[in-house]
Amino acid sequence: MKKILIVEDDNNINNLLNDLLETDYQITQAFAGSEARRVLSNDTFNLILLDLMLPGVSGEELIAEIRSKKTTPIIVITAKNDPTVLSEVFDAGANDYIAKPFNTVEVTARIRNQLRRHSIDETEQSILTVGNVKMDDETHEVYYQDQLVSLTQKEYELLKCFLLHPKKVFTKANLYETIWQESYFGDDNTITVHISRLRNKFQVFTEQEVIKTIWGVGFQLNI
Repeated sequence: MKKILIVEDDNNINNLLNDLLETDYQITQAFAGSEARRVLSNDTFNLILLDLMLPGVSGEELIAEIRSKKTTPIIVITAKNDPTVLSEVFDAGANDYIAKPFNTVEVTARIRNQLRRHSIDETEQSILTVGNVKMDDETHEVYYQDQLVSLTQKEYELLKCFLLHPKKVFTKANLYETIWQESYFGDDNTITVHISRLRNKFQVFTEQEVIKTIWGVGFQLNI
């Protein structure tokens, strides 16, 4: 059974969606952005229904965090009908949106559509290939020119961020808050140490610096 996460702080709407979908899907409910963040750190879902105006962590922040790691379909359910807001939500990585008040028939139809579209290439999405680096997200194995690279879990998650966004320059705060899911206060050397270790793992196979430093900004993939 497909798994859907509902993230909505309005109890009535959250429970309405749960009642609508629980016959056909395995449903998990979250009533705050911070709660959804904890749930997502421990479980995976086939689709996420997401409100934007949430306590703790906003819907926009959650979309950015999810997209740094996963391609899970996200349908935004929002009362915000401002075209600028919706444009920003799509730019951040949402797949679709439904305006409140919504029609339940529309909700189920849009969910089926997103699940159908993403099930077609689900297998392909488990393999990330950029340059000479290949990451198998099913087996958690990483290869450089078909040679296995042994990484810790945090090194793997860091590399995945870069592979999903090969042109993006990540700040230390971006990486720390995405991987460790804690606030970054600017005096932690954790990211620098892990980036250094990740580089050293690849230096066994290539003299090229796989992750380069963009001075004064952060780090970027360099393959």
